[in-house]
Amino acid sequence: MAEQFKAGDVVHLKSGSPDMTIENVGKTAFSDTESVWCVWFDGKKQMRDTFALEAVEVVPKSSGRTVVRSAR
Repeated sequence: MAEQFKAGDVVHLKSGSPDMTIENVGKTAFSDTESVWCVWFDGKKQMRDTFALEAVEVVPKSSGRTVVRSAR
């Protein structure tokens, strides 16, 4: 199942969540199960957490979401 996810994929929780970007896919130090490490923003605060593969799904590219990029 881990093959369906890769770093850079945009996902969300099946139960609902903001869009999150996968940073890493692999086994956690605490268990032998595959997980995804994700990053997202809550307002201006950067958040990170680890989720079971079964809890997330890839956001379809045609989801109509708006991507905001900062000018640097």
